[in-house]
Amino acid sequence: MGTGRELGLQLRGWIESGSLGLDRGQGLANRLIDALGAEESLKGPVRDLASQPLLRQLLQRRDEHSGMAIEALFSHLSRTYTPAVLAELHDLIEAATGISAPAVACQPSPVADQAPEPADQRPTASARRPIQAVFGAGLGRDLKGLGAGLALAASFSLVLAWAAGELDQAVFDSWRWSGGVVLALSLALVQALSLGPLRRLRSRGLLDERSCRDPRRAWCWISSPWIHGRHAEAMVNVLVLLVLLGPSPLSLADVVLRYGLTSLATTALAALLAGRLGVERRQWCGASGAIAALISLAAILSLLRWQVLGFRVGPEMIPAWVLLVVYGALQLGWQLPRSSPHDPSRPIERLWCSTWWWGTLLGLSWGLLTWGSDLAHAAFKARPGG
Repeated sequence: MGTGRELGLQLRGWIESGSLGLDRGQGLANRLIDALGAEESLKGPVRDLASQPLLRQLLQRRDEHSGMAIEALFSHLSRTYTPAVLAELHDLIEAATGISAPAVACQPSPVADQAPEPADQRPTASARRPIQAVFGAGLGRDLKGLGAGLALAASFSLVLAWAAGELDQAVFDSWRWSGGVVLALSLALVQALSLGPLRRLRSRGLLDERSCRDPRRAWCWISSPWIHGRHAEAMVNVLVLLVLLGPSPLSLADVVLRYGLTSLATTALAALLAGRLGVERRQWCGASGAIAALISLAAILSLLRWQVLGFRVGPEMIPAWVLLVVYGALQLGWQLPRSSPHDPSRPIERLWCSTWWWGTLLGLSWGLLTWGSDLAHAAFKARPGG
């Protein structure tokens, strides 16, 4: 028996026994989430389903209009969820209501005389969509959905940079700490606190595909660059930041502002692509986007200028390309695997929806612009009278 059907039968038993009221969607959602237990992959879809007034109407009264109501409900859900998730929701509704839901509403019909593909090879809707559609129609609408979080995070970055400048003058200047060291130690402190006093904030402050478009949770755009979902990634990022920015002469205000805005840019691009490609179960957090931008910027300039650029650690110099390879390999190991057995996305889609990937692309782009600007400046100076 599948998870959806088992949950639907439980829901039907609660309704028939009178132990569950259907007046509030939140109460229904809480009961269903508790019944799911450790099945993390369906918690978001089930919570969304429980919030739909159409579902509560179906559970309260079953009449000749129920078939049309189910079709309307699945038409709405199919814009958000993959066929695998829709199949579970289909079984849940069918078991809970006792009404045979139309299967065509939740999954594509197989083509006649064609053998079904294995589940791990069956293309998702996003895989069939041409890449032009990612940047095509509806881009403005999707950007508008992210608008509240983007505006709040950008404004807060300016405020945080000002506060960092004041704190730098009051404390860290006298300690002779660089802005990069303070940033790295701040990330380490936040991660350590998230294991204890801030554990609840860590679970709620991570940005995912649902909270990134919810104006009521726009504050997650502020917290996400400072919290890491993986503790191992947090430790690696703190060490890499110490290597990259430890000897940097930049003030704390400049470091914090650049970190905040770069993290915001990479997160926005990753979240936008996840929504347009239909990739679910993604989280965007931590310093990976900003770190990737710094490493790739140094690596591309090293290549274009044909000179070794690197980062000094004590008496040793680590070339930028070495960090690019090592850090990239670690990130590929974290980004490419499925987040759960029910994740239908392809590895290339998961890569496009990561902040590390977009940080790498932004760093490469900035390096090319810097190199082109240097060439143009040199050509202008070489002109007669330049």
